[in-house]
Amino acid sequence: AEPDNLDVEGVLAGIYRYRVAEGEGQRAQILVSGVIMPEALRAQQLLADEWDVHADVWSVTSWGELRRDGVGCGKQALRAPGEQPPVPYAARALADAQGPFVAVSDWMRAVPDQIREWVPGTYLTLGTDGFGFSDTRTAARRYFNIDAESIAVATLLALANDGAVPRERATEAAQKYRIDDVFAAPEQTSDPGVA
Repeated sequence: AEPDNLDVEGVLAGIYRYRVAEGEGQRAQILVSGVIMPEALRAQQLLADEWDVHADVWSVTSWGELRRDGVGCGKQALRAPGEQPPVPYAARALADAQGPFVAVSDWMRAVPDQIREWVPGTYLTLGTDGFGFSDTRTAARRYFNIDAESIAVATLLALANDGAVPRERATEAAQKYRIDDVFAAPEQTSDPGVA
């Protein structure tokens, strides 16, 4: 059975708003795919509870599909320059979203970078570029800075880049969470069964 209020068009097109942030204050958007969703949801909570930032979380079901759609729209616009150009789905979906965008994936940053052209604002990407070493998933996610704390710091940095918050807030968060230390990553008390 289909869940109530499921954005089927968004699921099939490649992106839909998974959880809207509650409250007033600074706004931001977190775009996430795959097994990193629990980290993004935890980052959403950290941002609200500790930094008064309210970030919506978007589920990206296919970065590649969003890219194909965007490129297809560009090709259509090129072939019919006298007509109203089509707007890519990513641009339409994110058009009314407030604040900067932080995209996180357990793939290389090049994966979420595929849609940069159609994101209507500041866009920071996090991913697993390079080679890592770790003995736990928690340590690996901290090493690559795709854990909740790193997502929160990236969101504060994006807000600072937009001039919405002082850069010192991002610095304070990075120091508080020790995002450069794999041994400082909080231990998970349970594994939701994801890789």
